[in-house]
Amino acid sequence: MIGLMVTAFWVPILCLPILTMAAETESIQDVELEPIVVGAPQRIEVMPAQVKFDTRRQHMHLLVTGHYLDEQLQDLTRVAEYSSSDDSVVVVHDGVAIPTGNGSAQIVVRVGELDQQIAVEVTGMGNEDPISFHYETLAALTKQGCNSGACHGSPSGKAGFRLSLLAYDSKLDELTLVRESYGRRTNVVDPEASLLLLKPTMRVSHGGGLRLRKQDPAYEVLRQWIQEGCQVDDQSNPACVRLEVLPKSGRVLKRPAHTQQLLVMAHFSDGTVRDVTRLAKYSSSDDAVATATSGGLVVGHDRGQAAIMVRFLEKVETCTTIFVKDIEGFVWEDVPENNYIDRLVNEKLRQLKFKPAELCSDDEFLRRVYLDVVGILPTVDVVEAFLADSAEDKRAKLIDQLLESHDFARYWALKWGDILRLREQSVTADGVHKYYRWLVSNFEKNIPFDQFARKLLTARGSTFANPAANYYRTATETNDCAETTAQLFLGVRIQCAKCHNHPFERWTQDNYYGLAAFFNRVQRKQTNRAGELVVWVARQGEVSQPRTGQQMLPWLPLTGDVKEAGEQDRRTIFADWLTRPENPFFAKVAVNRIWAHLLGRGIVDPVDDFRDSNPPAIPDLLEALATEFRDSGFDQKHILRLILNSGTYQRSSRTNSFNADDSKYFSHAQVRLLSAEQLLDAICHVTGIPEQFEGLPEGTRATQLPSPDVNNEFLKVFGQPERQTACACERTTDSNLSQALQLFNGPLIHGKLQHAENSFRTLAAAGESDESIIKKLYLAAVCRFPSEQEMVAAIKHVQNKDDRFIALEDTCWALLNTNEFLFQH
Repeated sequence: MIGLMVTAFWVPILCLPILTMAAETESIQDVELEPIVVGAPQRIEVMPAQVKFDTRRQHMHLLVTGHYLDEQLQDLTRVAEYSSSDDSVVVVHDGVAIPTGNGSAQIVVRVGELDQQIAVEVTGMGNEDPISFHYETLAALTKQGCNSGACHGSPSGKAGFRLSLLAYDSKLDELTLVRESYGRRTNVVDPEASLLLLKPTMRVSHGGGLRLRKQDPAYEVLRQWIQEGCQVDDQSNPACVRLEVLPKSGRVLKRPAHTQQLLVMAHFSDGTVRDVTRLAKYSSSDDAVATATSGGLVVGHDRGQAAIMVRFLEKVETCTTIFVKDIEGFVWEDVPENNYIDRLVNEKLRQLKFKPAELCSDDEFLRRVYLDVVGILPTVDVVEAFLADSAEDKRAKLIDQLLESHDFARYWALKWGDILRLREQSVTADGVHKYYRWLVSNFEKNIPFDQFARKLLTARGSTFANPAANYYRTATETNDCAETTAQLFLGVRIQCAKCHNHPFERWTQDNYYGLAAFFNRVQRKQTNRAGELVVWVARQGEVSQPRTGQQMLPWLPLTGDVKEAGEQDRRTIFADWLTRPENPFFAKVAVNRIWAHLLGRGIVDPVDDFRDSNPPAIPDLLEALATEFRDSGFDQKHILRLILNSGTYQRSSRTNSFNADDSKYFSHAQVRLLSAEQLLDAICHVTGIPEQFEGLPEGTRATQLPSPDVNNEFLKVFGQPERQTACACERTTDSNLSQALQLFNGPLIHGKLQHAENSFRTLAAAGESDESIIKKLYLAAVCRFPSEQEMVAAIKHVQNKDDRFIALEDTCWALLNTNEFLFQH
């Protein structure tokens, strides 16, 4: 059949993914950019407004912002002129204030005709100010990437030299730097001869290449620390309690003024503040939109939003900046807004100058909403009736009908079965069906999501009598419980913090084991009944941090340690905190999962990776949906209905010249391959031949499977997950060669096309005309009538064939291999 009707049908070959390998490197050379000044500012603002120095080695970056009539802001730090009223007290070099002696002075910052004075007070110039091992030496090594996972921070180190990842274990680093390798790494007699300086500067061969230059601030920190005798901080030294990044998040920069210098200040427990801009490490959430140099200069590359993550040892902060630019020919045209979702999305699109797509056609909407809400395609009768209906509210009525349908609960049970790891290997054959029916019941009754989460998290008893207890069967031990719960209900992947502080988030190793303390008392016991497990909670049992040996109290994000848990079930404390209305995580994570399913990507994407360095594409939208969810009593159908009725959801996938490169602001619908179960059901629907799954009732659809244990080769090839993890990423939609072979000449499609009782053979035997059969195939497959050109080509092919059945088989095969059928538009 391959090659037939080439001129009549477009039969696409699924693109194979091309794998490329790229080494992750960090340049130590700052990008030199000429500062750009656009127009004359109305006023200037300098941060910080005043400066105090109490040691001789302190310094402070000055940020200068220009304010313009059109409310635009521009970073003028690199074009401003600086002068000191007394050079014996303070001087300014390249926008950095440096103390020179005790006393008071004024720094004058001038841009054109505008100026502003900054008061400076200097004390303690005669006091000793040794290098801090923790806050300077280790920060310098982190800055240069020496203790990254790809270098000496890997579990086994590199070339016999091991550091703790991102300096999470200062005791280990002290031992490694000072005492190992016979002291050759740090030479206090001749600091310049230390291997710690020779290797990264490539004066001695270094596998990691050039990582340090003599003019880098990190080099001077390391050299001086060695010269001072490699001293280590004692317990009396003040600790860094928080990090502050200026300017605050939310600044909008318009090209060509697309750069912004950052100021990073570490606040210590003794009340002192230090500028750590040169020792902080920077990374961008979207390198295509903006990047940051090693000196903290943010450089915009394209329109969009980017969060710059700033790390200073274990302290993490982010600065989110929006970059806009004029687009030739762009004119915003007001579009109808069905609800506040459209208003908030359109505000972002207008700001970034992405023109929204038009609304999708009725046939596109019908197919899309059926697949999204119930996972299957509508019948031919439903398609014809919907397309013929002229009522203005027919889309809203269809949405209500699908949300209340029997198929809705089964399809959403499938989706939750994926992330709850519902499979025989985890919960036994009997347990699979009981757990699945429990999920279906929750969606049929529209159980509020907070109650659903509470049932899972506090479940106990028999896994047969109380299927929710299987939550603690699939999560087999304490750490697995903590990781699964964080990923499902907090949207956080905390696995990294099990062995060390999280490299991309605020989560520390202490936080990880503090969260685990809520689940450490959960016990499991087999019964005499085959496959049954009883979950119960002990009155005692504590968690110890493996690195420090410290016994951990239960810990809640933003709340801290729970000191009076006693012998009660700690899980109820966690569930109470999780589902309270003021919790900032729970509602956002839940609505983001729903949004991602309907729109093809999350407002935060991936959906289970909430962190400061992965900000929401439209923060106000996520906040509004979360508030609506809480106010509705955590009603999932309410949120589904709200999103489905929005113009944003109903936009066409056809792009225009102003939104073709938008992939995350929802200016148009995302084209996506049908899931494995959807595609199998769709093939069965078009051909009229259902798939039979071993051990399940006849007529069971793929989207109603309790687990992936049916071992269907077609489903495996098209990305059905094994359900081994709680990550939504386990379900893949990437195309591959095996999929193309299944579609072109695989046994499943071949068998259904040649089945004697399939749809087109049955219609033909009943005396239906070729035109009628082709029309019904199109209505079944793509929810529309064939175009005149398509009909003419198909009729011509059938009439030119000696065997009418073979010709109709060709026609159906070609239709099943079109992008329009394989993808959701």
